[in-house]
Amino acid sequence: MSASDIPDIRRHMERLAAEGVDVVRVIYPDLIGTDRARDVLLDHLPTACAHGLAFCRAVYHTSPQGDVVPVAGGLDAGLPDVCVRPDLSTLTVLPWEPGVAACLGEVTDPATSAPAPESPRDLLRAVLARCAEEGLSPVVGPELEYFLLEPAPGSPTGWRRSPETTGAVYTAGLRADPDNHLLRTLRLLRDLRIGVTNGNHEFDGGQYEINLTHSGALDAADRAFRFKAAVKELARREGRLATFMAKPFGEAGGSGFHLHLSCEDPDGRNVFDDPSGAHGLSATARHAVAGVLAHAPALAALANPTVNSYKRFGPDTLAPWLIDWGLDNRSAMLRIPPERGSGARLELRLGDASANPYLLIAGTAAAALLGVRAGEEPPAPLEGYGYDTTRAALLPPTLSAALDALEADTALTDLLGKDFTTAFLTYKRDEVARFQRHVTDWEFTEYAYHL
Repeated sequence: MSASDIPDIRRHMERLAAEGVDVVRVIYPDLIGTDRARDVLLDHLPTACAHGLAFCRAVYHTSPQGDVVPVAGGLDAGLPDVCVRPDLSTLTVLPWEPGVAACLGEVTDPATSAPAPESPRDLLRAVLARCAEEGLSPVVGPELEYFLLEPAPGSPTGWRRSPETTGAVYTAGLRADPDNHLLRTLRLLRDLRIGVTNGNHEFDGGQYEINLTHSGALDAADRAFRFKAAVKELARREGRLATFMAKPFGEAGGSGFHLHLSCEDPDGRNVFDDPSGAHGLSATARHAVAGVLAHAPALAALANPTVNSYKRFGPDTLAPWLIDWGLDNRSAMLRIPPERGSGARLELRLGDASANPYLLIAGTAAAALLGVRAGEEPPAPLEGYGYDTTRAALLPPTLSAALDALEADTALTDLLGKDFTTAFLTYKRDEVARFQRHVTDWEFTEYAYHL
């Protein structure tokens, strides 16, 4: 921080104090997209901006169970620090937490002042810089689903869906949501100013979808990250659990993270639109489609990043498990919505809700960019209902296979960066290994009595 920054910080402090704020929560995403944070008393904000907040770098390498995975730069380096400085341009008062505002944090390596290698936000920035070299600015609209759960002390997990209504897809109101969770959440998210537009009850009981408006890719990732953190926080306030896990219940469907992607040129024109092009799409759009299809096996590791993710796939799930594309066809992995003109875009339906928004958007933009560079045309679009293995190749069936595909896709990993790729693969392969050693309830029920 330079001396010229001090008046700006003071202005923020005066504004926040006038709104009754005395704490600033500084948050940033870890490798899996979970928010890491520290609460800073308002009077100490200048110090936090000047010197940063010290966090152990190994927080990027810490599993959901609290184990530190041996990723290079963490345990082997003696658990060094990263430095997190408040990004005051992202300050927002938390509507549900009196006296508290939140902002994103910029993460750097204190030894080099460069971005931390594992920082998802900086990975996305690096990919967007490569897109800008080609005159492309990705625009993204996120769609996320989640399950709302309430305590169920006698159940195996301790939770049940809230409510367990069936057949209420695309509904709103008390029939599917007797406690008005959706209305309450929509209004608070509106006041958080992260671009929430609408929501509805989804296919399964206790499942909801809330949509965000489209914007530049980094801003869209920031808003999707804050959205997930906010929904989880709001559920906890009510004694409930909101989970973006891909498939929390075997008898229910999964939760998706659909991504709408277009690109603008330096003049702000949507370069995916071309009334004279095939299907009303420009050559750039068709090349982007071809790129996403070509790199889909590797992209699955970022879009479907957990062992559980691959239980969401299968015939008639409306979750894509084949590598295909279609025109306004929801059974395809890559759907082209019917709008053209400024609304021309592709919709990647591959991702599940557990995906880190920064990594999913970075991977999708990188795959599209590689397609534009290669200049190849996609195959003919899917016609009719999909899920036909004679017409399209299979996506990786497991996280382990997806990680192998990511490692083998050197064109994509060169764009994502060697340090990030190594860290991500190491972290996720540890997850696979831990799962393979874990004895499940299914195994005991299946084998113990008879064997």
